Amino acid sequence: MVPEKNETITRWVREYSQEMFRFTFYKMSDRESAEDVVQNTFLAALQSFSSFEGRSSPKTWLFSILKHKIMDYHREKYRKPDQIELTPGSDYQADEYFDESGSWRKGSRPVSWNEKNLLDDHDFNATLQDCLHRLPSKWFSAVQLKYLAGVEGAEIVRELEITPANFWQILHRAKLQLRFCLETNWIKK
Repeated sequence: MVPEKNETITRWVREYSQEMFRFTFYKMSDRESAEDVVQNTFLAALQSFSSFEGRSSPKTWLFSILKHKIMDYHREKYRKPDQIELTPGSDYQADEYFDESGSWRKGSRPVSWNEKNLLDDHDFNATLQDCLHRLPSKWFSAVQLKYLAGVEGAEIVRELEITPANFWQILHRAKLQLRFCLETNWIKK
């Protein structure tokens, strides 16, 4: 049974690893971590090979494991203390956008980008990735899970063990910082 198991997993690595890597890289935006997650997925598949009953296709089974591994990655990253916290003088400061009453400051309202197909623009994507990686790790995980992995808010709250209010506050602050970073590094360049 062991040689058959190893041969099967080896075949699956050849057949599915490229597609799994592309999917994971899109969800994580970090090449090295994406490679690690895909590798861990195949290790988990090898360890639990006997539980694969063939009711679904191997690809479906592997992607199911992969999605859990991506969630584990973000959960672990979220729980690690941030190395860099936003402090006065850092990229983002909420008072640049809002006055004391919480209203938009004059000239700080979002500008219309009037751009179609931004995600097809290589320069925009490079700037977006740079801006995403400037976020504190907890914010990065929440944004990645919500907007790139398409995970529902309730599941993110449960997985990251945070309150819904905290989750929405994190997303709000992250979007403001991303906006500031994109306007500074892409729109105004």
